[in-house]
Amino acid sequence: MASDRICRDTNKKTVILDTNAIMMLFEFQINLEDELTRLVGKYEIIIPLPVYNELDFLSKHGKGKKQINAKASLKLIDKYKVVYIEEKNADDSVILVAKKTKGIVVTNDKELKIRLKKDQIPIIFLRSKQKLVME
Repeated sequence: MASDRICRDTNKKTVILDTNAIMMLFEFQINLEDELTRLVGKYEIIIPLPVYNELDFLSKHGKGKKQINAKASLKLIDKYKVVYIEEKNADDSVILVAKKTKGIVVTNDKELKIRLKKDQIPIIFLRSKQKLVME
């Protein structure tokens, strides 16, 4: 099961990034690590495999800035933990990891935010195109 593969340091918050969040870092030039430290203190970033796969697809088949940002995103997330999740859908995998780890999700995706709120999963999102805020 996915939770068996996700190890966490109990002193750190688990932060899960969705595809939208990773791409927005390049679009709006946000310093993710500084912003997360400001909001949650110590943290560990987890990327569900379907999110990685979505970025990989966009890096090969996307157009223009989307393709460029996806390639840069893949380089950025190399330093984070990518976890295997049986879900194929990126949004479903983000929710599953968040539930299993009691994590916080970083996203600006409106539909995903609605689902996360329904499941009472904490959300970090971009406000005013310049800083991250937690809800």
